[in-house]
Amino acid sequence: MDEATDEVSQAIAGELQLMDPCVRASRERAARLLDPEFVEVGGSGRRWTHAAMLAELPDHPGSSADGPRYEPSEISGVRLAPGLVHLTFETLLGERRTRHSSIWRKRDDATGWRMYYHQATRVPPEVD
Repeated sequence: MDEATDEVSQAIAGELQLMDPCVRASRERAARLLDPEFVEVGGSGRRWTHAAMLAELPDHPGSSADGPRYEPSEISGVRLAPGLVHLTFETLLGERRTRHSSIWRKRDDATGWRMYYHQATRVPPEVD
């Protein structure tokens, strides 16, 4: 496996971890996957900072072991530069379909890969 493919694989692994209800319910575990400079534009249009996301993530849908889980599909990525990967994918959470774009970066080996930016767009039922 070449270096670019390996970096994309590591970013995908991090993305999938962030969809795990056990990770989402734990501020400590989620903090290991979110860059300190993290920003998100959510499906609702709300802008999230690192602190706001960690404070509220355990209460978000998909964060409960006995509730609905994120079902990812069509996940793919491209290496933008060494240590910088852009992922795109779709999820289903119950009946809600969403398209996602995220940027993962690796600053050093000690902290590993972390999500730097995320954007989600809800897909209306009538859209393919």
